[in-house]
Amino acid sequence: MDSHAESLARAIGARVKTERRARELTLDQLAAAAGVSRRMLVNVESGAVNPSVGSLLRISDALGVGLPALVEPPTSKTVKITRAGEGAVLWTGGHGGRGVLMAGTEPPDVVELWDWTLAPGERHETPPHTAGTRELLQVLEGRLRLEVDGNGSELVVGDAAVFPGDAAHAYSNPHDEPARFTLTVFEPGVGIAGRTEHPDA
Repeated sequence: MDSHAESLARAIGARVKTERRARELTLDQLAAAAGVSRRMLVNVESGAVNPSVGSLLRISDALGVGLPALVEPPTSKTVKITRAGEGAVLWTGGHGGRGVLMAGTEPPDVVELWDWTLAPGERHETPPHTAGTRELLQVLEGRLRLEVDGNGSELVVGDAAVFPGDAAHAYSNPHDEPARFTLTVFEPGVGIAGRTEHPDA
């Protein structure tokens, strides 16, 4: 991990441990509730690993706090500003693409705002999110292929899409130029009902 990734992993680990202890959960109890191994949870809390988006979603749901709560510092301000370059990089592609969580609201109805870049040839595939999840995206640069429940659509600069995040979906860039898009994810009832499927980046 680079220094930014190491710092993020340590911050996530500290927040997971704080939230777990606040709920008086043992490592084994949280691991079972989140559907991850105890070893994985220990590594997350110690900041030794940079967990996948899927693992973080499982853990945040089990804690009932929502993903943004694990990657953003607590704030009591009315306005929370994330400056350029300060978002949490939670996915990196093999050719330089990135999925950056820029902002998010508190549970139970969580809204996440992402800044995504896919380099040529990259693909990000996700199984269904929790029931009721909806996603919106808009292409800012390049061209993007969106696949939802087996159906594909080609999007170009300025195009936008709304689709069910509780269906299997993928974003890919089969073209020669990078693609960049904003993504908003609405996840209702975080922490109220557990996920049956989880994205894994």
